Amino acid sequence: MDNEIYSFALKNTLNEIQNVCPDITHAFMFKEDGEIIAIDKNTSENTIVKVIDAFDGILEKAEAIGNVDGITFEGSNGTVNVSYINNIYFATVTSKKADMNYVNTLTRVLIPTVLKLLDKISPTPLKNNPSSIRMEPESENETSLTDKFERRRTEFPEKPMLEEPIETEKPEIKPEPSLPEPPVNQLIVENLGGLLVPSDTVRIDNEILSQWTELYDGKRIEEVEIETFSGKNTRCKVKPIKESKYEGKGIIQAPEKIRLDLEINKGELVRVKPIIS
Repeated sequence: MDNEIYSFALKNTLNEIQNVCPDITHAFMFKEDGEIIAIDKNTSENTIVKVIDAFDGILEKAEAIGNVDGITFEGSNGTVNVSYINNIYFATVTSKKADMNYVNTLTRVLIPTVLKLLDKISPTPLKNNPSSIRMEPESENETSLTDKFERRRTEFPEKPMLEEPIETEKPEIKPEPSLPEPPVNQLIVENLGGLLVPSDTVRIDNEILSQWTELYDGKRIEEVEIETFSGKNTRCKVKPIKESKYEGKGIIQAPEKIRLDLEINKGELVRVKPIIS
């Protein structure tokens, strides 16, 4: 199923859960790598990024303790619950007065059911292999198409065609191989400052740059396109991050000029893809 349709269906499910149970103030879903799948209408992506960062330490230890199926935090104003369903983390924030038995029953039944249903839905209604489809005759006396064709050839023999001049075979022009669609990575903004820092260059993880280079047969990636979730975008130069502490963290370091142009701040989420010339 198309990712946008999948996310749209899950978002509607989260909104309907809140309609049925208003004590659920926030609800969202994300993958193990931090990719956000669906958000309810009352929650911003910046809020989710901060929540996911807060859970990073616990989720990184999940493998050592045999995976985490659920986490619950109880506070003075309410409860935060994160459950692991079908390789997806589902998080809810409920008010202090919420009936947690009702909330858990609602979410633990409805969400897995919707996920299973979406996995079963195919983008095309027919999946049969044409070669395996056998056409049955409508009646026992029906003549096959091959027999009809042979009989018609006998009744109306083809006239010999006039000889035509032989055309010189033109050399076949092979089309150039098309490049794959540029991948899009969701990265968290970090500030990049200093006297010698160029104002038109961002820095991202060298591992991401290497993956892009391998995807495009060794072509060097020198520019990227950055797009915010509000629709603003810009094109700028790119270099690998120098500090080892940011490796593998999904970070993009951006100088002040680019942050002002895109109207973004530290901690916000942006989409980044390579520019292939």
